[in-house]
Amino acid sequence: MGTPCALTDAAAAAQAPSRKLCTDCGLSRTNDPKRCGQACQFIQPDYPGLERRVHGRVRQQGNATQPAQPDELFFGPYQQMLSARLDPPTQGAQWTGITTRLAEVLLEQGLVDAVIAMAADPHDRWRPRPVLVTRAEDMAQCRGMRMGYAPLLSLVEPALAQGHKRLAVIGIPCQIYALRAIQPQLEREQGLAQLYVIGTPCSDNTTTENFHQFLGLISDRPQDISYVEFRADYKVEVRTDQGSKRLIPFLNLPLSTLPPDFFPLTCRTCVDYTNVLADITVGYMGGHGQQWLLVRNARGQAVLDGIQAQLRTSAPISQGKRDGPVRGFMANTERAAGGLPLRRMPAWIKPLVNWLMPRVGPRGLEFARARVEMKAIEAILHLRREAPARIKNMLPPHVWDLAARYGLKPDGQAESDKVGPSSPPNRSQV
Repeated sequence: MGTPCALTDAAAAAQAPSRKLCTDCGLSRTNDPKRCGQACQFIQPDYPGLERRVHGRVRQQGNATQPAQPDELFFGPYQQMLSARLDPPTQGAQWTGITTRLAEVLLEQGLVDAVIAMAADPHDRWRPRPVLVTRAEDMAQCRGMRMGYAPLLSLVEPALAQGHKRLAVIGIPCQIYALRAIQPQLEREQGLAQLYVIGTPCSDNTTTENFHQFLGLISDRPQDISYVEFRADYKVEVRTDQGSKRLIPFLNLPLSTLPPDFFPLTCRTCVDYTNVLADITVGYMGGHGQQWLLVRNARGQAVLDGIQAQLRTSAPISQGKRDGPVRGFMANTERAAGGLPLRRMPAWIKPLVNWLMPRVGPRGLEFARARVEMKAIEAILHLRREAPARIKNMLPPHVWDLAARYGLKPDGQAESDKVGPSSPPNRSQV
């Protein structure tokens, strides 16, 4: 598998950043940590500029070769959207194994020299550890979910220095934003010749230690839990080493007992749930029981073509209405951002609501739209409470477009004013 351990150990030895708004994507551990000022998603992101460079256009604005798609305000630029599964599924995968299989095929076909991805720490299966993979068969170690922060981008420059000039990277949005921001420099100065980006959606990350605390709240034997998945049917699936499986309705999760800082401010103010700067996004939100694919550009389509023979696809569904759940989420978030306790649902009504939500709540693409709107609302409310000076720089135009439906406007803007790409928030320096 090349020398992933040596690279990872070197990265781990570097000084971790201590900034408040940082997910330790790895950029601060590179040879030029000052690039964080221009490349960090949480300082002054330029999504329209990077969307144009990566995809040839910005969301909702087609061109001569690629028309805009209906849901691009929510999900970013894309060419096609699918529900999909591998047949047969890959053993040990979080879903059916599409993400790791895409990377395996890139290596098998010789389209890349190496893949940078996450594997499990040898001492903690939930702790992510960046690895450099040069053989397709070694992608198996990257299957499954991890929870926590890991400096993925710290491996990019060492990989290039070793002569791996054609790379694939599997990452979450904050990692991919920084990677795309420095991509021209990597091409110009360090010989990066090809870059394939496979993105996974992300909304709420936390430390691995915090995640262990969560596992301890949902099980008497958290050490036996081998699999956790937050599903689009409003349930969490939990599996154990002994082979047992149970489903926990979202409403039954002990979220109200978690400390207020369980999810850091970065994740509560993230503006890119769907990883819009990836070539292809592989997630679950809009899949309704299957994986959800967003092919964003020709490079992403070329990656997907490599596994077409194994792929079973269908059109995503869209059912239910999101307005009520999103407004309820906004009310709870306003209370939380104001330091007030969340309203807890009476125990007697939970079984009824648990039964109703998968049947009448938003499902498929409507579920995905709801989650994206919730993240936009959450970002605005928490920044107003905890870091108001950063709002002008951190929130791109599409966030205000999403939140306008629920009456949230930039401070000082009249309710009748329209928020949109033609009137972005002020981007003056903090």
